[in-house]
Formats: sequence, C-alpha cells, structure tokens
Amino acid sequence: MAQSTWTEKSAAKWVHKGKWKNGLNLKVHPSVNNVMFAEQYAKNKGAWDKAFAFLRDSDLSALTVGKHVIDGDNVYALVTEAPSKEFDKSAWESHKNYIDLQHVITGEEKIGEAPVATATVTKPYDAAKDLANYATEGKFYLATPDIFFLFFPGEAHRPNIKVAGYDVVKKVVVKIRFVN
Repeated sequence: MAQSTWTEKSAAKWVHKGKWKNGLNLKVHPSVNNVMFAEQYAKNKGAWDKAFAFLRDSDLSALTVGKHVIDGDNVYALVTEAPSKEFDKSAWESHKNYIDLQHVITGEEKIGEAPVATATVTKPYDAAKDLANYATEGKFYLATPDIFFLFFPGEAHRPNIKVAGYDVVKKVVVKIRFVN
C-alpha cells in the first residue's frame, strides 16, 4: 500500500485483491473511482479500516436509526429507515469534507452519479452541512444489499430514488473524512 502514484490499472488491481476489506462481505460497485479509493485509503488507512470494521462487525439490520460515531469526526455512520423518494423529489448533491460510503441494508434504491464539473449549482455549498446541490444528467445504478458505493468530492450523487416494490429502505451512509 506504500504506492505513491496510482494508475487506473494498479488501483483496479488493488481494489480487486480486496485486502482492504479485512473480512467485509460486500462488493464495491464497479462505478467507484478506483484511483481515488486507493489514494484515500493510503492517506487515511486507519479511518477506512474502522469504517469497514463497523460494516463487518455490526448487525446492520438491527442498527438504530440515527448517527453512530465510529471515530469521532473522522468516521461516522448515518442510518435511515424510510421511504425512498420519487425521482423528482430526489436531488443531486456533493460534499467537500467527507466521502460518502452508501450501502442499502434492506430494500433497493436507485443512485445516480455525475461529475460536479459538468453540473449546474442549484444550491451553493453550505459548509455547516458539507453539502451543495446541482442540476445535471448522470448515470443511474441499482443499489442492493450486497454492494456499496463511494462518492468522493468532485462527484455528484443522487441517492434515495424509489424502486418499484420497495416502499421502505434501510440504509447506512458512512461518512469518511476526505484527506487532501
């Protein structure tokens, strides 16, 4: 992991090997930016290991709704159990200080992703919420309980989109501090 420069090929190989999982039985979604993942893991391995240990060691279906502190302000989890949203009620968002690890525990939802660079700001960045909103076009994926998504600063995402047949979705978003 001492690699200082990651290429798409070396990062994809690192992700595929999966040593970072340390027993976690989830797959990373193919849309994840492997280079950014490898770089951030190398810069903040302790935080990532705590995030993955939380997912591995917790009975996710029994987690209470709300905030779960994992490592102070460096890593924490937000658990929701609520109806997902109709497409027009969902919104594109991004963060500057935290990486979102999004994992559906029960149910299914659609999640979109798009580069912030091609998006139009609809709600300027709010530092207190670490959140900005956008209008853009993007790619959409199905989020299921066997996978997780990672969204880094510079990547807009549109979570919580309703999938027919799933009225309530239980989900965890692990917030991992972004390291410059």
